[in-house]
Amino acid sequence: MKASEQGLQRGLGERHIRLMALGAAIGVGLFLGSGNAIKMAGPGIMLSYIIGGAVIFLIMRALGEMAVHNPVAGSFSRYAQDYIGPLAGYLTGWNYWFLWLVTCVAEITAVAIYMEVWFPDMPRWIWALAALGTMGAVNLLAVKAYGEFEFWFALIKVVTIVLMIIGGTGMILFGLGNDGVAIGFSNLWTHGGFFPNGAQGVLMSLQMVMFAYLGVEMIGLTAGEAANPKKSIPDAINSVFWRILIFYVGALLVILSIYPWDQIGTQGSPFVMTFERLGIKTAAGIINFVVLTAALSSCNGGIFSTGRMLYNLAQQGQALPMFGRTTPGGVPRNAILLSMLALLFGVLLNYLVPEKVFMWVTSISTFGAVWTWGVILVTQIKFRRSLSAPERKALAFRMPFWPYGSYIALAFLALVIGLMAYFPDTRVALVVGPAWLVLLTVLYYAMRLAPAGREEPPQGYEAGLANGAQLARVPARRKR
Repeated sequence: MKASEQGLQRGLGERHIRLMALGAAIGVGLFLGSGNAIKMAGPGIMLSYIIGGAVIFLIMRALGEMAVHNPVAGSFSRYAQDYIGPLAGYLTGWNYWFLWLVTCVAEITAVAIYMEVWFPDMPRWIWALAALGTMGAVNLLAVKAYGEFEFWFALIKVVTIVLMIIGGTGMILFGLGNDGVAIGFSNLWTHGGFFPNGAQGVLMSLQMVMFAYLGVEMIGLTAGEAANPKKSIPDAINSVFWRILIFYVGALLVILSIYPWDQIGTQGSPFVMTFERLGIKTAAGIINFVVLTAALSSCNGGIFSTGRMLYNLAQQGQALPMFGRTTPGGVPRNAILLSMLALLFGVLLNYLVPEKVFMWVTSISTFGAVWTWGVILVTQIKFRRSLSAPERKALAFRMPFWPYGSYIALAFLALVIGLMAYFPDTRVALVVGPAWLVLLTVLYYAMRLAPAGREEPPQGYEAGLANGAQLARVPARRKR
């Protein structure tokens, strides 16, 4: 077999996928975006993260049910094509590609913001370009090397947050680093109450909260390269909700107890402020390095996602065939290079409008994520209905509370879209996002990407493994 015809390789072990799933959920949304969310909701932001986390858990279980049943590289794009239709798969795949491009712009923007701490006179766009080049180079290595890199990046974030929670708890209960004076939890309610901005503040924060969770669905994309997807994917998904409680709610509980909520976010990352309040003045630079690696890690995962999704689209005949080729090491090089080229636009934005980039891209990313999560839920509903009663009973990894959980999650996503339309700062996403989908639809019909015939969706775990990490070799036939 020629090098260009090689498929993706199952080089990701259980520890890689577990830490990748955790790392994807701990990025700019927690370290940088949490400051903006706290200003909106005050201590009530913890309720926002719990509600959002519960919905994300339902979405991930819906995806996991399909990913374990049929572990393929295209994940939700492939499932949308099989159970909703070719147009749905096409829109979902290209939308997710665009989503991660925009998200990576947020990540490299965060890198530039953090680098300003050390180099205040250096233009942001230089650091954004350096971050893009470095993470792109990592993604051009074999997938196992990428997995190792992401494993250690994620571990840095996890250890840091655990240390902050432990140290902060000591400060709250025993006065550690505060001359032995216990701070207690009074800051949670003495500055305007637990909900200082009322229910509106909690609602306003949901858009930023959901952006923080963007990336957890990447677990589905690892199915095509997981050594043992039937075990590693359920393990990773089942721990999502508990990770959210520990790393989001736990960290924010400590931060909001130590510092009055209305002072957080006014002087940079709340994580840096918390460690400084613990009395570790020299640790500010170290913490800045940690949050820098968090942003780089998320960008790294984003380039991974865009490359694999573009590879899947090419395999389905919905992108140029050149993007469906891989190196002998199983890396979709052409797909990754195109994604990096598109990301140069993000570097340009950092040059032109550095102060507005973060709000713009988080809003657009949230719209793209809501579309992806909504498609996952609808696809899972149709997938479950396509099965006979014995087949449903035989599912190895079933979504709980079906079908009510799916409908509740869909209603919540509709609420988030409504909130984005209500608030002026996030309306840009409801212009750019739908316009992108309309453009994709026009291109779909103009280029005759609809297949002449509809293939039956593959059935079962063994069928997914038989496909391996690569999808069907023959592209979907085009209309004549």
